[in-house]
Amino acid sequence: MHLTTMRSGEGLVGLIAQSAEALALSDAQAHPAYSYKPETGEEIYHSFLGVPILRGGNTLGVLVVQNKVLRNYSEEEVEALQTTAMLLAEMIASGELQTIVGVGNQIAFRGPLELKGAPISDGVGLGHVVLHEPRIIIKHIVAEDANLESRRLDEAIAAMRATVDQLVDRSNQAGPGEHREVLETFRMFAHDRGWMRRLREALATGLTAEGAVERVQNDARAKLQRSKDPYLRDRLHDLDDLANRLLHELTGQDLIARHDDMPDNAVIVARTMGPAALLDYDRKKLRGLVLEDGGPSSHVSIVARALGIPCVGEVANVTDLVETGDAIIVDGATGEVQIRPAADVESAYAEKARLRAKRQEQYHKLRDVPAITRDGTKIDLHMNAGLLVDLPHVRETGAASIGLFRTELQFMVAPQFPRLMTQLHFYKSVIDAVPNQPVTFRTLDIGGDKILPYMKTFEEENPALGWRAIRIGIDRPALLRQQLRALLRAAGKRAIRIMFPMVTTVAEFDIAKAMVEREMKHLARHGYDVPANLKLGVMIEVPAMLWQLDEILERVDFLSVGSNDLVQYLHAADRDNKRVSNRFDVLSAPVLRALQSITDAARKAGKPVTLCGEIGGRPLEALALLAIGYRGLSMTASSIGPIKAMILALNLGEAQAFVMDLMQSPRGLDSLRDELRRFAEDRHIPL
Repeated sequence: MHLTTMRSGEGLVGLIAQSAEALALSDAQAHPAYSYKPETGEEIYHSFLGVPILRGGNTLGVLVVQNKVLRNYSEEEVEALQTTAMLLAEMIASGELQTIVGVGNQIAFRGPLELKGAPISDGVGLGHVVLHEPRIIIKHIVAEDANLESRRLDEAIAAMRATVDQLVDRSNQAGPGEHREVLETFRMFAHDRGWMRRLREALATGLTAEGAVERVQNDARAKLQRSKDPYLRDRLHDLDDLANRLLHELTGQDLIARHDDMPDNAVIVARTMGPAALLDYDRKKLRGLVLEDGGPSSHVSIVARALGIPCVGEVANVTDLVETGDAIIVDGATGEVQIRPAADVESAYAEKARLRAKRQEQYHKLRDVPAITRDGTKIDLHMNAGLLVDLPHVRETGAASIGLFRTELQFMVAPQFPRLMTQLHFYKSVIDAVPNQPVTFRTLDIGGDKILPYMKTFEEENPALGWRAIRIGIDRPALLRQQLRALLRAAGKRAIRIMFPMVTTVAEFDIAKAMVEREMKHLARHGYDVPANLKLGVMIEVPAMLWQLDEILERVDFLSVGSNDLVQYLHAADRDNKRVSNRFDVLSAPVLRALQSITDAARKAGKPVTLCGEIGGRPLEALALLAIGYRGLSMTASSIGPIKAMILALNLGEAQAFVMDLMQSPRGLDSLRDELRRFAEDRHIPL
């Protein structure tokens, strides 16, 4: 046996791997890509036929036929070799054939494979793959009865089109909007004549109906993945979905994984999924989530963090590289995904999971310990929430309160806009769950990346800077007033805190406050109880508010800092754009000075201020925030333990002097991170 290696694009085999297209030559040596490898010991040939071995659009290998004599390969011979390549691909996918296969720039196996994605939700999960929309392993590729296969394909196409029509009809009930245009485009693809013609042509080569669908979709996926046209690449998802639906119709398998068949240690792997779909799975059996398309700010990612499920997103081609039942490890802290890991790798991650569990146990012991620095400064640690499943964590972590309750999550997981009584019962359940602790409800923060499927949307060049949050509430006052009425009635005679997001001018808060006062009068006039203690605040997340702090502090009862948006607007860098999101450091003097100006103004006005962005839940960043004056931080439940451990080991006066000195020096203009880390390590402050 001889072994050689070739780059993608090198030689005729490399050219086929790169293009994912068949190549038939009567005189291969005359082709400019021809490359002879003497170390293989192969005889010099003339005619050449090669076809890619495709699975899910990925080139797993190349199947080649050579001949010493000059000859032309017929179309029937090309199709026969393509059919053989399909059989090999299905054998590889099912595990019957153990071999090395090429995937992108990596070498993958039906054995161990390490992938890298974007870390979304911390934690380590070990378990077995459950495909959210399981791929079909085709058992029979060569047809025995061509007429039967033609009828089966016709029936499956009709059934698939019927389900697409039902999707469009259901969307019509939600009213007009961009979602309807998307689904109408999807329906158009289901009736596309070119796609139908290619299915018929593939069927005519002697394939089964399933084999024809698989061949056409493999060819389309291979071409569209290599296209630089963003529109064509977007259409790939539509074609994938249609082909998947067609295969499930042909095989009679469920489109979505059966929840009652889930293993006790399930790791969901999905191309993409909505937040409601994740909530349908049994939380007790979930060990992790891996997404091909979902990023850190996607709706399902927000829910995964709320549920404490280790999650990694943006893992390229992962749904085509795994099969249901494969062993898998998810590291939500590093973004690493181990597929079919070797025993030593699995053992190492199992030890990491045990150490993490041990640390969590140590953090749990700190639950009732006050968060007081070594030099006696008390820090209030609050919890971010957005779902009812979050609420038991308040008691488990010893959080001072719910510092941010994201009300939009309820709207995002609902099939239609929640009515007044639905909202009222939900908010009352939240308040009842933490009867002795305040809850700060943020009014509906939709728009931007948070689109409600049943609400009419508008195309915007830059949604993050567009019609969202309080801007929608002011322009659609009935929507905001309904939510305010539900919140105030849910509180009854108890205390409640309401804050408004994305406030850009003092006038916007004045309008929102007037709505609250109007609803309070409405409740009193109709004999309803009114809150005994009502506090109103705003989120500081638009830089314009930094120059209106004195004016807004005269009107509000408290401030919350939304550092996620504030920092991205300060840097003019989209936090979801991988090219720029890590380009600027939040631990730089400009950002810290802006954040300090808020605490200085709040202290002068005698009003409380809490930071509820993600940086408040990271120990190193939290150390810097305490040093510039923050005494209240709100974070995910899993972050409270590590932050409290850092606080208990911190001499705040020493940290203040150190950070202030750095902020005044040229060294701090770019980043204080390295100096702060050394400061913490020298003093044995856990990070």
